[in-house]
Amino acid sequence: MRLLVTGGAGYIGSVVAAQLLEAGHEVTVLDDLSTGHADAVPGGARFVRGDIAEPPLDGIEAVLHFAAKSLVGESVEKPGLYWSHNLGGTLALLDAMRRADVNRIVFSSTAAVYGNPEGSPILESAPTRPTSPYGASKLAVDTALTTFAGLYGLGAVSLRYFNVGGAYQSFRERHTTETHLIPNVLKVATGEKSLVNVFGTDYPTADGTCVRDYIHVSDLARAHLLALEACTPGEHRIYNLGNGTGFSVKEVIEVCREVTGHAIPTEVGPRREGDPATLVASSDKIQQELGWKPEKTEISDIVRDAWEALPLK
Repeated sequence: MRLLVTGGAGYIGSVVAAQLLEAGHEVTVLDDLSTGHADAVPGGARFVRGDIAEPPLDGIEAVLHFAAKSLVGESVEKPGLYWSHNLGGTLALLDAMRRADVNRIVFSSTAAVYGNPEGSPILESAPTRPTSPYGASKLAVDTALTTFAGLYGLGAVSLRYFNVGGAYQSFRERHTTETHLIPNVLKVATGEKSLVNVFGTDYPTADGTCVRDYIHVSDLARAHLLALEACTPGEHRIYNLGNGTGFSVKEVIEVCREVTGHAIPTEVGPRREGDPATLVASSDKIQQELGWKPEKTEISDIVRDAWEALPLK
């Protein structure tokens, strides 16, 4: 198929683009490089630097949409930016797709749509109560996809991610503003940071620190290829994507110590407002309907791949 990958110069988009190429698809990457990197565009893909409001859809048969602003804190400080880019930009993309008769899309959504869930593991049927403009803007896109599917026959699949980690070949995390735990811990091992901040050790978990679901980026990417095949005209499907197992902050730090051989000092601080004790996904629905199953489920595999993909230390 001839595919457009928006945000394909970013971490997850580049991995998906690489796997699409390996599967024999023709890939065009659209990215404005505001947070992505031109050298992350896989060889063999056509690269267009531009805005999602003006997508290059000539000959395109389906879209995989990753382009988004994704920092929770920034979204609270600049909500207009997140609404205009994440929702406004996606609506412009959907309108362009409709005009070009491109009727399949896989959307990169987020577990942030659930906010602070009442239970765990989290099902797709859980109430959606986002606590940030970032999560709210992603949920609004999901609503728009349902509307476009019903009105215009769009075939759409939204994949709601939990915590993504690891690396695939040379494609790795390298955000200008890094908010994810594993890369921040590894920055201590490389000497870029002096210590890891642990926010709260008094949660109702086994060791008192927050528990999160981590999924390997290669497993996440495989789900997008399956979702592409599952796009059905007039239907919008939603799937959670996670490991199904939770790992605490202390567990992740200890594994990073073992993998890197560095001491990785920590500093304990108070809880961050709004941090739930446990966030773990139920991926039963996508496993049953699409046959997807995570292969790299050990946190040590995720950390090791992330560590080995870093430049020479």
